[in-house]
Amino acid sequence: MKKAYLVLSNGTVFEGFKIGADTECTGEVVFATGMVGYLETLTDPSYAGQIIVQTFPLIGNYGVIPEDFEGECLARGYVVRELCDYPSNFRSKDKLDNYLKDKNICGICGIDTRRLTKILREQGVMNGIICDNPCPDLDAVKGYRVKGVVAKASVNKPITEKPQGEAKYNVALIDYGAKKSIVKNLTKRGCSVTVFPHNTPSKEILKTNPDGIMLSNGPGDPQDNGYEIEQIKNLIGKKPLFGICLGHQLTALALGGKTVKLKYGHHGVNQPVTEIGGKRTYITSQNHGYAVLSESLKGIGKETFRNANDGSCEGMSYDGLSAFTVQFHPEANGGPHDTEFLFDRFLKMMEENKNA
Repeated sequence: MKKAYLVLSNGTVFEGFKIGADTECTGEVVFATGMVGYLETLTDPSYAGQIIVQTFPLIGNYGVIPEDFEGECLARGYVVRELCDYPSNFRSKDKLDNYLKDKNICGICGIDTRRLTKILREQGVMNGIICDNPCPDLDAVKGYRVKGVVAKASVNKPITEKPQGEAKYNVALIDYGAKKSIVKNLTKRGCSVTVFPHNTPSKEILKTNPDGIMLSNGPGDPQDNGYEIEQIKNLIGKKPLFGICLGHQLTALALGGKTVKLKYGHHGVNQPVTEIGGKRTYITSQNHGYAVLSESLKGIGKETFRNANDGSCEGMSYDGLSAFTVQFHPEANGGPHDTEFLFDRFLKMMEENKNA
């Protein structure tokens, strides 16, 4: 195998071996803590612009299963401790290394991912480069920024997905980088889902007279999406609204709230979330680097969920506007399904609005 290096923007060098495409890549280095679900992680559009580090040591053991993909792979690079060369699963269609080559994504294996994760936890998320030369231009690495990624992650024209069984509701899903599991969770509950591009004017969405509006997950800094925020301002209060991840953050910004970048974000399938005023803590799947400041929305909405590890906001409810949002992923393929009931809550809101 060809020797390769992962060099962080602080100058730390990890020596390993090249996997995937024989290229170089610069990106924001983040670690994902899932013990399973590497395919769902790789194909989650919310990782656009980032180099993914898998903390679980062995990756690729069940190969490549296209039916499990969540979307297009938009990651910049991939880092693993050990890559399995001989996958074993009756559903597998190929090796993970071949998939990375097909998608022109470079990666590195054979490095101490435990040490790398400790650095990111202690010093915070930072840029890095996977390269052939251990002495790259660090100024260029430091200058990299994840930007313009929502446009890359979104569909470019409306797509309608039919419900399973009888159609009960029509949902407009605004795609900022939506995972396929969001659509699946809606269609299996009898929803016809029209997926709209991220930059669709609010008037066009309301013309279709949907029963409810869904704001999807997506990559990047929520504050970079000024046009999308303006469209959400025109949608809130018009129809029942449910936002996930980036949709949660954009809704907060549309209502005058604030977001902040986390030290190293939440990326994985084991994030504990406590329901405020409730008795339960749920284990959730998450993938984001920014959080809503709930105190910035005082008098506008109320915080409904909180991260049990760092206390960051995980959910908001805007009762007077018939809207609620969560930071975590209730659809969570490749992760826990504990919070799928939120889709049922959304359906109940649409039913109440139809009967009002």
